This record gives sequence, structure tokens and C-alpha cells, in this order.
Amino acid sequence: MAESSSYLEKFSGNEIHQRSYNTNPEKPGRWQNFKDSFKRVNVEDDIDPDLSDIERANLLTSKSPLKRKLKSRNITMIAIGSSIGSALFVGSGSALSTGGPGGILIGWTITGLAIFTTMQSLGELSVAFPVSGGFNLYASRFIDPSVGFAVAWNYFIQFLVLLPLELVSSSITMRFWNTSVNPDIWVLIFYIVVCSINMIGVRAYGEAEFIFSLIKVTAVIGFIIVSIVLAAGGAPNGVHHGAEFWHNPGAFANGFKGVASVFVTAAFAYAGVELVGLAAAESENPRRALPRAIKQVFWRILMFYLVSLTLICFLVPYNSDRLLGASSVDVTASPFVIAIESGGISGLPHVMNAVILISVISVASTSVYASSRTLTSLAEQGLAPSFCAYIDRAGRPLAAIIICNIFALLAFIAASNKEAEVFDWLMSISALSSIASWISINWAHIRFRRGLKTQGRSTDELTFVAQTGVIGSYLGGTIFVLVLIAQFWIALFPVGEKSSAYNFFLSYLGGVILIVFYIGHKIWKKNWILQIPSRKLDLDTGRREPDLELLREQLRQEKAFLRGKPWYYRFYRFWC
Repeated sequence: MAESSSYLEKFSGNEIHQRSYNTNPEKPGRWQNFKDSFKRVNVEDDIDPDLSDIERANLLTSKSPLKRKLKSRNITMIAIGSSIGSALFVGSGSALSTGGPGGILIGWTITGLAIFTTMQSLGELSVAFPVSGGFNLYASRFIDPSVGFAVAWNYFIQFLVLLPLELVSSSITMRFWNTSVNPDIWVLIFYIVVCSINMIGVRAYGEAEFIFSLIKVTAVIGFIIVSIVLAAGGAPNGVHHGAEFWHNPGAFANGFKGVASVFVTAAFAYAGVELVGLAAAESENPRRALPRAIKQVFWRILMFYLVSLTLICFLVPYNSDRLLGASSVDVTASPFVIAIESGGISGLPHVMNAVILISVISVASTSVYASSRTLTSLAEQGLAPSFCAYIDRAGRPLAAIIICNIFALLAFIAASNKEAEVFDWLMSISALSSIASWISINWAHIRFRRGLKTQGRSTDELTFVAQTGVIGSYLGGTIFVLVLIAQFWIALFPVGEKSSAYNFFLSYLGGVILIVFYIGHKIWKKNWILQIPSRKLDLDTGRREPDLELLREQLRQEKAFLRGKPWYYRFYRFWC
């Protein structure tokens, strides 16, 4: 601890601070304020040049001038709605056809368990260290800078590529209602919407995501209620299948390989849950908002995924022709639509298509947010061009947002007959990024706990302690490593297809890119360690509550307050 805090004492004052923006005694007008908001925040960088790269990165990311304007409800809805989208509404259909009802429930349940433990680990780290870059920086400070470099750049590429892909998806979604309009017109409309949301500021993003997530959550709850009625035999046309589809055509499709492929699909469907950790740096009160958001991930997994998919397994057979060969935004291939239409309810495809469109816009907006914040953090750490760290007076990472918006112009190939091939390869670059990020979160949490123990400290100084502990991190990390192995196997021997180098790299190119970034950083920085020794881990920089004794007293008072409450209140607070 002495080593990690020695340089902190030198910078405990105001060595890094923002200067006053307005020295003019006359109050400027609105137009002048608007123009001035785009000017760069003046941040003095007089950090001791003798500090190591990781020490410097820890200090700069902890002092990032990003605005802390995300409210508790914004954080909660980002956590709940971040991964509810076409992967659930439509993509689950391909998983059902590949793995069968038994395979889809096994895959989603085990992967959901790993996500739950991972989010608990992320919650402990992000509440303690709500720094710019979030979980990407945790890999650098608690594992090895090369791991952090590889994970962060792949995470940036993942969402950078996802942005134009989602804009193209929006044009495909609109074809459901209108096929005469040039697809690029729809791309332009939604491009302006997404760019505007993020250019206004983080509060606009938070409020937009709150509304988008609320609509998605309401839709899922509505579909669950309707599906329960249908599964219970209340279909207007009198159709009632019961457990028929579990016997004919059966519980599993394509045997063990089919189940293995469902694990891969489930992992991609959960992508985005970690965004709540990235948003920690811009939360008004991460100590209050993040624990509640992290805990509610469990209920989202239970209700939105497992309950809805269980009901679908009773209503749609895995050999349905409508599940095969459809795109991720083909509303007619949604198992939800198939289930309800087979029950005699008409008009649902229009509602579902609208929900998918909202989900696509939500993911596109989130892509700008995630990629811009990740790139800014990389620049603050000296791992990306310095101009990418440009943050204006409104707290917007302006340079990074502009870079993301420029790359999004690639979406205007929507009218080209080569769009599918281009985006297949772009997605292959970052296909494994989320899984790599989840593994790094669990690994960083294990190293953080090891650092506490080695330096004679304990979890008593933490505002939020992962309910699953270090065991949960080992479990979650192991499951995701097995998912990577399963993906490697499926990439070599695809279900129902012949093996080929083309299909392998289309599925596993992201793993190759990850290794290249890791080795490239090792050579660039001449960093030949595998892990930072636990006695040298920095356990203090970036904390919002630097006074540990005061924090411990506050925690004791909060625990005493809870002990005085009824059991049902304590039960609710434990889980929610």
C-alpha cells in the first residue's frame, strides 16, 4: 500500500484541475455560451514525469473532465435495457432452430449465471473506481497494461463497427413497411437522430436510453403475458400445444454441437450488460446508483430472457421453416411473432417491427457512447492519438464522437449489393470482444481482491462488495473461457456446413486480432510481465471517497439502519 499511495500524496491537492471558463464580467448570451461549449476544457497536466505509465494513466482517467450527469434512473435503465434487442426478439429464433428448446434453455441459463457473477464483480470495481474507461482500465491497472490495451481496443472496434451496422439494420427494418424508398434515405434519417442524441450531451443520451429501454421492457413484459395466456390454452383459435414440441420434434437439435452453438449465441445476446460499468464515470452518485443497477441484472436475466424463452419453447417447434435462414432484423422470423400468430392473433408483426426499430436506434446510440468513451480513455492513457482525448466544456468527448460519426458514414453502402459481405467481415473483427471483456472483468476482480489481501487491507473499505465473491469471478471467467473454446470448435466445424478457412475466420477473426493487439503492445512498450505483482497494485487512485475512515463509518451507520428495518425490506435491498 505504501508504494501505491506514495505518488497519491503528491497529487492529493489541485495539481489537476479545470480552469475557470469565463473571465468576462459581462454575462455572455446563449449563442456565445453554445459556441464556447465546444471549446476544450483546460486541464493542467503537471504530473510528475517520473511516474510509470500505469500510474499516470490511473491519475488522468480518475480526473477526466467528463460530466457526471447520469441519474440513478438512467443508470438503472441502461443496465436493464442495454442488451434487450433484436438478439432476443429475433436472434433467439436461430438459436432455437440450432439447439432446440433444451439447448436454448441450458445455454441461456448457464451463460446468464456467468453474466450475473461478472456483473457482481464489475459492480464492486466500478463503485470503488468510477474512472474514465471503466472496466477497460481495470484490466490495465490490476492485470497487465497489455491485456488492457488489447481488450480496450477490441471493445472500441466492436462498437465502432456496430454503429454503421445498426444504421443499415434500421433501413432493413423500415422495408417491412415501405420497399420503394431508397435505403440510404432511412440511413440518413436515423444517422441524424443518433448523432444528435450524442452531440447534445451525456444527459441527452441517458434520457434517450431511459425512454428506449422503458419501451423495450414494456414490450417484453407484454409478450410474456400474452405467451402465458397462449401456453395455458387461451389462444383465440383454440390451439393448445402443451409440451408437445418437447417430444415432437424433440428437446434437442443437432446434439451436443447444437447446444455448444447456443452458448455462443447466448453470449452475443447478453452483450452490452457491461455498459453500466462504462457509465460509472459519468454517474452523479455511483455509490448509490450502480449497486442497484448491478443487482437488477439478475432479475432482467430471469424475467426477460429465461421466462420469455421458456414460454417460446412451448409455443414454437425448433423445426419451423420460418426460423431458418432469416436475418437478425427479419420480424417475420421472430419466435415471438410466430408463437402469437400461430395462436390466431394478428397485427403483432407491426408492433414487433416497431420495437425492433427502437432497439436498433438504441443500440446505435449506445455504440456512439461506448466507442467514444473507450477511445477517449485510451487517449488519456497515452494508448491512442492525444487529440482523441479532446473533451469540450459541456463534457463531451468531442473528437472521439466525431471520429465515430465519420466512420458511421460507412452505413451508406446500404443500397449496395455488397453490404452483407462487407459487414460480415467487419463484425468478425470484433465478434469475440464482449467475451474477452467479461473474462478481463473477472480476472481484474480476482487480482483486485488479491491486492487487498497482499497489502493488508480488506473489503470493509468497499461501498459495494460482490455478493458472489471471488468464487463468482472464477466461475464466470471459466464459463466464458469454455464459450471461447466452443466458439473455436463451431468455427472449425460449423453446424450443418462444411469446414472452411473462410467460415473459420469469419467466426474467429476477433480472437486473432485480440492476440495481435496484445503482442503488439508488448513489443511497443517492451512490457514483458504477465501480471502486475499484487503488492504493487494501485488500490486508491480514482476513488470518489478518498477518506477511508469516513467511508467505513458511513457504511457502519448504513448497516445499522438496515438492521432496524423489517425482514422484507432487508430482503428487497439485498436483491434490488
